[in-house]
Amino acid sequence: MSSSRPPRRGPRPLPTGATLFTANASAVRRAAERHSARPLLYLHQLPRWVPPVVLAALLVVGLAAKGAAGAAALCAVAVVLGWLAVVSWPRLTTAGRAGRLLAVAVLLAIAGFQAAR
Repeated sequence: MSSSRPPRRGPRPLPTGATLFTANASAVRRAAERHSARPLLYLHQLPRWVPPVVLAALLVVGLAAKGAAGAAALCAVAVVLGWLAVVSWPRLTTAGRAGRLLAVAVLLAIAGFQAAR
């Protein structure tokens, strides 16, 4: 079983380009970015497939399970999506911002429905 990729040693390098922090940001924005830096770097070091698989699993559990368990799983997905929306907010278009807000709102509405079941 031969692979053309060399074995990975050490942490995955950060992407090239702009810094993680927004220039001339407000104090609230700087605090949000500072607190998000460590979790973002942790997620970056995971294999690329892990975060989407975990979120998909939480979404499936949230939609399948009735009651508090389903609502909690959906709220976890909504929190992650909301956090990623906050982190990426300055670079988003108006349509991108609206889409992220709509996705979080729909997830929370479904979570409320699941909690009531």
